[in-house]
Amino acid sequence: MCPFRWCVVSDKNATIDDTPLLSVRDLSTVFRTDRGPVYAVNGVSIDVPRGEIVGIIGESGSGKSQLCLSVMRLLAESGRVTSGSVLLNGRDLLCLADREMRAVRGEEIAMIFQEPSVGLDPLFTVGQQLVETIRRHRPQPVRLAREHAAQLLASVGIARPTMILDEYPQKLSGGMCQRVMIALALSCEPQLLIADEPTTALDVTVQAQILDLLLKARDDHGSSILFVTHDLGVIAEICDHVAVMYAGQIVERSPVDQLFDAPQHPYTRALLRSRPLLSDARVHPLPTIPGQVPRPGEQPQGCPFHPRCPDAMSICHMAPPPVHRVAPRRDARCWLLESEADRAQASEGTAYEGENNE
Repeated sequence: MCPFRWCVVSDKNATIDDTPLLSVRDLSTVFRTDRGPVYAVNGVSIDVPRGEIVGIIGESGSGKSQLCLSVMRLLAESGRVTSGSVLLNGRDLLCLADREMRAVRGEEIAMIFQEPSVGLDPLFTVGQQLVETIRRHRPQPVRLAREHAAQLLASVGIARPTMILDEYPQKLSGGMCQRVMIALALSCEPQLLIADEPTTALDVTVQAQILDLLLKARDDHGSSILFVTHDLGVIAEICDHVAVMYAGQIVERSPVDQLFDAPQHPYTRALLRSRPLLSDARVHPLPTIPGQVPRPGEQPQGCPFHPRCPDAMSICHMAPPPVHRVAPRRDARCWLLESEADRAQASEGTAYEGENNE
């Protein structure tokens, strides 16, 4: 049953090519805690066009993983999506019955987890897990499914795939387990892959190989990819568009080249300043962003970044900034982009509300 009063229905007049494969609108996710309800995702909107790779970047604790789990409907028991919509091919995933959603996972949408141990069961061999996944969505004899599983392992660069089918995940290296996870995700050729920091804790060579596999999945199968990372270099290398997350919100969305050339949000600029450059010969420490991401449930009033922002104004302490459209498919959530008149009007409105609440 849909957890909301109504479901979002896509525009019947739009063609398949016009609409994004995935369209998330005003999504909010709340967790029950001893301190009361806590927002991990707060009013997030993001599109993943067909055949493109969209990156999500931000510090740890910004809500990236919880956004992905919300889309997949794999939240922990204490979490719940409270508002918004998640349209995949125009169908709201939040309104599907559990049985329908299980059919969607793997067939239309699949996730590669940051830790392979989350997605691989140590009690079953690699082959058992691959064969079960294949047969669940594409009923066929075990022999054929096992042959397909071996082909999948070979396609992700695993040598001696038939031997690996009989191994348990804990016997494999981290890079090998991540390749198995990618093979599992690709087993039914889903339209959308969600990759949650799939290269974390892997050495540089293996990271490059994993990224090549994801690009190959996009090129060979036409898959769209939602790619979560904290690595700006990876974003620049493989993504078409990028969303910057902070404290459960998206603070900037942009085509990748425009983001690196002219970042609009102070947080994005701070992230870019803190990355090392090969052309930089300086020996003094890289600049860092003072402070830390506010813990869920402890966001300050106004803009959540204002305690760390070098450009913060008085309005930033009082009112959350609106989303400002910078260009087509490019926007940022910052008071610096608003006119002085708009800032003054918002400041007066906030002061008026404060007086009425006293």
